[in-house]
Amino acid sequence: MSTTRTFAEICTDVAPTGMRRLMSRAVVLGGSIAGLMAARVLSDHADEVLIIERDPQDTGDDPRPGVPQGSQVHGLLPAGQIQFERWFPGFIQEAIAAGAVVPPYGAFEFVMNGSLRTAKPVRLEQPGLVGTRPFLEGLVRRRTLAVPNIRFVSGRAEGLIVEDGRVVGARYEGEQGSTEVRADLVVDGMGRSSRLSDWLEGHGFARPPMQRMGIKLNYATATFRRDPAMGDTWGSIAFNDGSGGVPRIGGVNPVEGDRWLVLIAGYADDRPSRDPDEFTERCVRDFPPMFGQVATGCEMIGPVITYHQADSRRRDFHEARDLPAGVVAAGDAVASFNPIYGQGMTSAALHASCLSAYLRTDPDLSRPARRYFDLVRVVVDAAWQTSTLSDLGLEHVDGPYPPGYALISRISGRIARASISDDAVNHKLSLVTMMLAHPRSLMSPSFVLRAMLRGA
Repeated sequence: MSTTRTFAEICTDVAPTGMRRLMSRAVVLGGSIAGLMAARVLSDHADEVLIIERDPQDTGDDPRPGVPQGSQVHGLLPAGQIQFERWFPGFIQEAIAAGAVVPPYGAFEFVMNGSLRTAKPVRLEQPGLVGTRPFLEGLVRRRTLAVPNIRFVSGRAEGLIVEDGRVVGARYEGEQGSTEVRADLVVDGMGRSSRLSDWLEGHGFARPPMQRMGIKLNYATATFRRDPAMGDTWGSIAFNDGSGGVPRIGGVNPVEGDRWLVLIAGYADDRPSRDPDEFTERCVRDFPPMFGQVATGCEMIGPVITYHQADSRRRDFHEARDLPAGVVAAGDAVASFNPIYGQGMTSAALHASCLSAYLRTDPDLSRPARRYFDLVRVVVDAAWQTSTLSDLGLEHVDGPYPPGYALISRISGRIARASISDDAVNHKLSLVTMMLAHPRSLMSPSFVLRAMLRGA
């Protein structure tokens, strides 16, 4: 089966069928989006699903301590929204009822290298949701924990239990001290800081290969009271790839509670601070007019919050030589990307659908879950190619470069430029950036020719 077709099947909105019980207990390490979505999938195949998470079960409207970037702007791409609805029917309407913002069609402006996009945005069947990370994660958590056979346990994961070359459980430190729990399958949803590779190596297994790309991303986010009187534009996304000056990214996002989240980001030595006056100055000086209008005309609520991410990284479990049975990984524990592309929550949801596709084949759980990791690789490759190809164009980023990078980069640059004014190019590129289509779908000769001509 082709990569593009496999990706399309993973991204489907069709309700899954053919579920059957395969195990007595599954354990999920980590209660973030990746862990919660994995638990929901596992609930169709296990008598009991145990989520072990060190953060409190309910943090209200505040970010969890284990998500240091939780206060920053987060994007739920359409592909992720489809998967949330697929696994939690009614999720979209529930989110809207709880306060999620649904901007009207065409209400977001997109500015690339100083040029406003005039091409028509993609019109999708479902309404687009905008919300903060705590808001969206809270909805997913409530729906997940409402499933009768899913149970939440407060504790910090401390290691794996391995017998006869197979993972048979996990250890965690909880209220009762150190505890061991047996399981037929353990899912690592511990995020970028996952220690799974260390644990596997400690039990004599080879560490899965890891790729890193240093991006040195710095960004700051401030919250403002939203003023609808400012005009018909609900939000703004600004992107400068460095070809027309200093590379910068920014976003003005309407969120629940009649607020705007404003994000400004730079790279390397271009580092926004927590100073509100400097934040306002940057909005006015470095970004499209809407940024300055919000920063100077609306009330800032709370402090400016900064965040730094040194690199994008991926752990290639599909290449691990002696991967044990009984364990899989999902979400940022597999791969985490430059967050300005908004791929994190969506990738986590798609990994859950990979897990479902794998489990619905009635696999032999006494063998390594290589078919699962092959599916996850398709999702990781799509997100990695979309984000890192742009990052490789930054002056301070020095690889790793994919084969044929020079040609790929030239074509991608033309596609991006053509998308500003060409409806057809913008439509197809948008499906890729929304993770509704695989990047390989852009490589048809007719499309490349159109983009090369229109983006010259």
